Amino acid sequence: MMGETKNIMIVGVGGQGTLLASKILGAVLLAQGYDVKVSEVHGMSQRGGSVVTYVRYGEDVASPLVDTGEADVVLAFEQLEAARWLPSLKPGARLIANTQRMNPMPVITGAAEYPTGIFDALRGAGVALMVVDALSLALQAGSAKAVNVVLLGALARQMDLPEAAWQAALRKTVKSQFVELNQKAFALGYDISKG
Repeated sequence: MMGETKNIMIVGVGGQGTLLASKILGAVLLAQGYDVKVSEVHGMSQRGGSVVTYVRYGEDVASPLVDTGEADVVLAFEQLEAARWLPSLKPGARLIANTQRMNPMPVITGAAEYPTGIFDALRGAGVALMVVDALSLALQAGSAKAVNVVLLGALARQMDLPEAAWQAALRKTVKSQFVELNQKAFALGYDISKG
């Protein structure tokens, strides 16, 4: 019934809400009866460094880690992180990437320049790429901090799980005063990613 184990990677930089996104995703999958393993790998998350969360689900999931070339979906909260984790995708997998740019320390200090043409390069690599301007949608919903939930909405549209399950997980996971804002953000991401 559950089929093979599926692998989703949520990647971004510290402070973007990747961990909350993985918590919501995990809650949705658990509520649907899947065995779920979530593993968080922090870089310098307090300093805007790379943060990766692996979410694996299926009938019986042994390990929480996703090896190179095994991810079914990479949900990238930032352009450079989308490029960095490209090798993790299996052939035919999907990359959902936020247009947002967060300058890493070498760019901030002037030791390097932020690369241009990242999305063109990803398309050139033959990736099934969906680009989302999650920051604009989050601001439309009412807060820049809702970028993570906008991106979850885009991911949810690609998954075969009932929308009601996502809404229930949002209500359960997000502080009550932020539920309405996050429901708006989720709906905007969900609607933008039709097709």
